[in-house]
Order: sequence, then C-alpha cells, then structure tokens
Amino acid sequence: LGCVAAFDAPARQTFVSDLVAEEDLSNAVALNSTSFNAARMIGPATSGILLGMMGSGWVFLLNAASFASVIVALMMMRVKDLHLRNRPARARGSLAEGFRYVRSRPDIRTVLVMFFLIGTFGFNFPIYISTMSVTVFHAGAGQYGILTSVMAVGSIIGALLAARRAGPRQRLLLAGAAMFGLGLGLASVMPNSWFFGLVLVLVGISAQTFSTTANSIVQLSTEPAMRGRVMAILLAIAMGGTPLGAPIVGWVADHFGPRWAMGIGAASGVAAALVGLRYLVRHRHLKVRVDSGRLRFTLDSAPSGGL
Repeated sequence: LGCVAAFDAPARQTFVSDLVAEEDLSNAVALNSTSFNAARMIGPATSGILLGMMGSGWVFLLNAASFASVIVALMMMRVKDLHLRNRPARARGSLAEGFRYVRSRPDIRTVLVMFFLIGTFGFNFPIYISTMSVTVFHAGAGQYGILTSVMAVGSIIGALLAARRAGPRQRLLLAGAAMFGLGLGLASVMPNSWFFGLVLVLVGISAQTFSTTANSIVQLSTEPAMRGRVMAILLAIAMGGTPLGAPIVGWVADHFGPRWAMGIGAASGVAAALVGLRYLVRHRHLKVRVDSGRLRFTLDSAPSGGL
C-alpha cells in the first residue's frame, strides 16, 4: 500500500490542476482537503461500527470494493472539459531535474523546508492524542476517537476558510505555521480533556491552513512542465517526514511525558515560521514601518503565485 501511495498521491494532487482553471486552483486544493478531512472524520467511526458487526476481513473487502465507485467516477468524467496542460515526455533523470528546479527556486525550497519541519515533528497527532488520553487523562480508546474527530472538525474548518480566499498568501502560510506552534504549545499544558479538545480545534484549523496554503503556493508557482515532479517531492516530504519523526516524538513521550513531546511539535511550528520569515527578509526585503500608529509591512514582488 505504501508503494502504491507513492505513485497515487502525486498523480492525484497534480490532477487537481487539470480539473479547474489556474485562477481557481487555490480554491480547488482547499476543497480537496475538505473532502479528505471529512472522510477522515467519518471513516474511523464507520469502520469501528463495521468492525464490531462484521470483523476486520469483511471491512477490508468493503474498503477494496469502494474503489469501484472511484473508478466509475473517473470513467464518467468529461475529458474535453479538463484543463489539460502540456507536460514533457518521460526521461531518465526526471526526478533529479525536479530537485534541480527546486534548488533554483528559493521560494519553493523555503515552503518545502517549512513543510519538512512541521510534517516531521508536528504532524504526529496519533502519538500526541493517544499518549495524552491514556497517560495524562487516564481515558481509553473511546476518548481517543472523539478527540481525533474533534481535530478533524478543525481541519475541515481550516480547509473551508482557505477555500474562501482568492489565492494563497505568504502571511497566511507564516500565520498558519505560527498558530500551529502556539496551538500545540497550549494543548500541551491543558489540565483536562475538555480544554484539550477545544485547543485541538485550533490545532486542526492551523494545520490545515498551513498545509493547504503550502500546497497551493507550490502548485501555483511551479511551471506546469515541472508541477508533477515538484508535487512528488512535496508529497514525499508530507508522507515520509512523519514516520521519520515519529520514533523521536514517541521516545520523548515515553521518557519525558506526552506534554514534552507536544512541545517538540510546537517548536517545529515556530521554527517553520522563522524559516519563512527569514526568506521574506532576505529575498523579498521585508520592511516594517509605523504609519499613523499602526505597523505596516512592505514586500518586494513575489514570483507568480509564489511565497
């Protein structure tokens, strides 16, 4: 399944750009995230009921059969209405060319570094929620499921808010990273599961705001010919970073407690925001001035759709 996902995820994310015009891409990415998080909220509850009724084998079979509807939907698409873009023919070294392209684009490189920091050390939600539920709040699997669904609600809200915006903005990316760090920091000191769940809504909103904005910036600022390769790199970071950071976060949770583990995630959000701020100062010449008692921020022009 992991090997298949390595091919499926980049193709699926890049396909979003073929479904809509360029000016609607940011909204399409956000709505795609909304449907994903809605499924993440409904799926565990449904599978839990079915597991009790039918057993794991039948649940796996039902999940496999559900892909038939996806295939039928793809076959029914009106291909003539797609916004197809010219893509280069496959050649050896294409992925290496993608890395060279990212290296030449400091704006995209900055977004990828930010995503690596948060994706590796911040997106370990199963570890955070399960260890806080069991070790700190002394609850069971039921509370874990509720808290996971609560955070998914926040993710849906974040995706819907992102879908309302005309396009991604660098300040939204930085705000999402900073709010994520602040949210995890607050969650780590909550005294009970009720307050913990409330703060998880903020964590879900900020995490989805950051992810959706990063995805949109990368897709909009990348040349169409390189979009698939760059998205493959982004999704490799998104899917591969979390398993790399999970042993570290788990070790900290085991030896120092889950509150300290969540502190690592909070630090990753703050670090990502500082990386983005450094880019704006060095490459976009960020300036701060006081005008009529209010702070004003000015930036040089960005690459098309970029950070």
